Amino acid sequence: MALIKIAFCALLAGLTVLWLLADTFVPQPFGYFPLRHVLVQYTGVIAMGAMSVAVVLAARPKAIEPALGGLDKMYRLHKWLGITALAFGVVHWLWAKGTKWAVGWGWLTRPARRGGGQSPGALEQLFRGQRDLAEFLGEWTFYAAAVLIVLALVRRFPYRLFAKTHTILAALYLVLVFHTVILLEFRYWLQPVGIVMALMAAAGTVAAVRVLSRQVGAHRKVTGHIESLTYYPELRVLETTLVMEPGWPGQQPGQFAFLTSDRNEGAHPYTIASAWDPRERRITVFTKALGDHTSRLSERLKAGDAVTVEGPYGCFTFTDRCKRQIWVGGGIGITPFIARMKHLARARDQQHAIDLFHPTADFSPSAIDNLQADAQAAHVRLHLLVDARDGRLNGERLRNTVPDWREASIWFCGPAALGKALRRDLAAHGMDPGNFHQELFQMR
Repeated sequence: MALIKIAFCALLAGLTVLWLLADTFVPQPFGYFPLRHVLVQYTGVIAMGAMSVAVVLAARPKAIEPALGGLDKMYRLHKWLGITALAFGVVHWLWAKGTKWAVGWGWLTRPARRGGGQSPGALEQLFRGQRDLAEFLGEWTFYAAAVLIVLALVRRFPYRLFAKTHTILAALYLVLVFHTVILLEFRYWLQPVGIVMALMAAAGTVAAVRVLSRQVGAHRKVTGHIESLTYYPELRVLETTLVMEPGWPGQQPGQFAFLTSDRNEGAHPYTIASAWDPRERRITVFTKALGDHTSRLSERLKAGDAVTVEGPYGCFTFTDRCKRQIWVGGGIGITPFIARMKHLARARDQQHAIDLFHPTADFSPSAIDNLQADAQAAHVRLHLLVDARDGRLNGERLRNTVPDWREASIWFCGPAALGKALRRDLAAHGMDPGNFHQELFQMR
């Protein structure tokens, strides 16, 4: 989380500083219309800068993933940037349109245009000739983009529709690039803010074209065929094992992939729950029935079906310098720890003593038997907490169970509220925040 917060703040602060090198919030002579002009420019720079980076992140660039701590963190940053672009876009629109409305209603009088000065060059004249078109397209594109961004934030909006409508934002972004190129203060283009905006718009344009041409992750997709399906009715969880065709690079324990079993539904992310063996080429995923699509999988899928697998992604890979690790896998969040235990059953961890907490509201005897066997084979101490029987896990309980917890790194995957509560409690009792690793497995 710290990395994406730093990246987010650095982007906004950097764009603000670059803009201040080119302009000011206190124009001279000071007045409503000069202030309106600079605020329209500033809010446009921030909104378009945030949206450009968001579009680049949507293309899932592999090189950026380690720097931001994994694709799950990248998508959280993508979400924040989308909200930021919407917020600054609304302010930008209000300054631009609100002033025109106020003039039309007679509340404001637009100052007379000043003549004289240096004649604009040919390129600037060309841009000025496109201003009306750029304003018209920008306004209506903003309306469409605002609706789609809001829909993306509504959890009840079906995932399959979210995936399709979110792709439309890439096309709208290209229109906004034209809007920006024409309406950005012309003198900015030869200053640092203009150069950076040009680079960001160029990178965003390439990313948008990749999204629209369905090239995102194209070189990381491999077909797998379903070998077996096991359904745990008490948990409403489907275990699916795939045999991968040649080309799958293998994954580290804790990584995830996007699986497509229905082209109309699109790709869904799943943490891989198995250790990779290149001789067997099998991967296993667990699917919790949380919506229409996931609830139907146990009935729709069958052995032999082809599934497209894209990945692997993620940096939740259990690498640290501590002598002890504490794992917390809440509910379906147990998945990355199962993968790690299966890996450790083959190659024992000589660095860490490991405690695994598995708080869960649901109980399946067969699934728990498998989990206990995995823990025993991996030399991991398992703490099973069934809510109705054992009560809920909290920071105090964790600290009392593992007295030397301050020497440990914490690896958490599960309900976000539980992760936040544990982080807050442990930090209040002296935990180094850098030792708390949390997978933010929410892709929207």
